[in-house]
Amino acid sequence: MRLTEFWARMNTQFGSSYAESFARDHVLTGLGATVESALARGDDARVVWRAVCEEFDVPARER
Repeated sequence: MRLTEFWARMNTQFGSSYAESFARDHVLTGLGATVESALARGDDARVVWRAVCEEFDVPARER
């Protein structure tokens, strides 16, 4: 998954304003890091997206 697709999904799911705040501030249990930190350390965007989906019960059709 490309970062552009990742951010498009985040914006669709949470709205553009909240997606940025969420990515910066919320530590995902499955990753032990925020979205921004996980991406910065080199985690694959698809892995990060899956962690977001698991933590927030994103419906399967939107994953």
